[in-house]
Amino acid sequence: MRTRSLRLRLFLFGAAAIAGALALAGFVLVLLFEHHVERTMDDDIETYVRQLVSDLAVDVDGRLRVITATPDPRFARFRSGFYWQVASDDGRDVERSASLGEEALEFPAGCAATDRIYYHRLRGPWGNALLGGQRCIALGGVSALRIRVLVALDLAGVVRARDAFATELVAALFLIAVGLTFATWIQVGLGLAPLAGLGAAVGEIAKGRRRRLDSLALPEVQPLIDEVNGLLDERDKEIERARNRAADLAHGLKTPLTALAADARLLREKGETEIARSLDRIGDAMHRHVARELARARSRGLARGGAPTPVAEVVDALARTLASAGTEARFDMRIAPDLRVAVDRVDLMEILGNLMENAARHARARIRVSASAGRFVVEDDGPGLPEGSEALIRRRGGRLDETGGAGLGLAIVQDVLDAYGADMRFSRSSLGGLRVEVDLSGAAEFPAAG
Repeated sequence: MRTRSLRLRLFLFGAAAIAGALALAGFVLVLLFEHHVERTMDDDIETYVRQLVSDLAVDVDGRLRVITATPDPRFARFRSGFYWQVASDDGRDVERSASLGEEALEFPAGCAATDRIYYHRLRGPWGNALLGGQRCIALGGVSALRIRVLVALDLAGVVRARDAFATELVAALFLIAVGLTFATWIQVGLGLAPLAGLGAAVGEIAKGRRRRLDSLALPEVQPLIDEVNGLLDERDKEIERARNRAADLAHGLKTPLTALAADARLLREKGETEIARSLDRIGDAMHRHVARELARARSRGLARGGAPTPVAEVVDALARTLASAGTEARFDMRIAPDLRVAVDRVDLMEILGNLMENAARHARARIRVSASAGRFVVEDDGPGLPEGSEALIRRRGGRLDETGGAGLGLAIVQDVLDAYGADMRFSRSSLGGLRVEVDLSGAAEFPAAG
């Protein structure tokens, strides 16, 4: 199964590494414990062998005798797991512990008459595994009798001790694994915390509350921050170039469009009304395309690092402009003085200016503009929106009346709103006319309390 979560992926890798390391550690510890127990058995075997060697003698007939056996009572109990056996090298004289009964141990091959004890793994008379220590000595002077001394201990006790140790070790390692896994989860969270902060910073850039990412002083993350900041700078430059090109285009076409309108008036005065209408249509079409592209080029999405735009100031300036242009309707503005939005000032004037101009064109006596938490509402007391005409007024060039304007106002507003991921809704106003609502709450900045 593949997961797209970086946190979960790191956690699973860490948990797998912990499980593998603890399993290997457990295996090694069990082996070390088993070897330690066997070394302890080696020491015991050596002690028993030396005791037996010190109690060996050869009688006057040249026969081997054990004067006293080892005092450990386990050698006297049948099949106790503690066995000893002594024999001459020619195999004639054999002495063994009572624990063997009538059975015998098989001596390992090869034995030099030295003080050294040789350790071997043996198969016992009842098929059990034994750890034996053998020593060869010479007794009897010149005609020395070569003797083999063998002590063997059952390894079943080692197996039981190893299994008991492994059981307890597994429980201990499980608790350690739980603790380390929990620590790994915390470590992954702390390690990814800078990325979470980076994501929040990118979100603030998207909302226009900052322009660049701050340095986190982390060498692993800094290259990513530098690349993102580089992309943001390059995008701002491209936007600025696009806006400049749009402004140059508008400026370059302003004079030809003015001349075209003047020619249309002259033709109309001379009675060439059809030609004048044709030129007006051509001029209107050109004006619509230029205005549309100019509005789209000026729309920058959320303001990148600039100061938030004060809403009340923009609305007041637009109301004064419309009043000086001859609008007789009274403006009723309901806007918190400190409300600001992270929207480019030109974009906000484009949105509210077209909405207020549209309301002024149809209002009888009153226009109400309200804003709260980034939601803007422009209402008028005009005739309102006829049934089924919403799609028409949203379309570029579409308009309900045939007097004035190029039918671009609300279409341009929609173009700008598209850049902000916002939309506008139409409904009947309580004043009797059209109510247009624009939601830019994602770009709102509320005044601090107090």
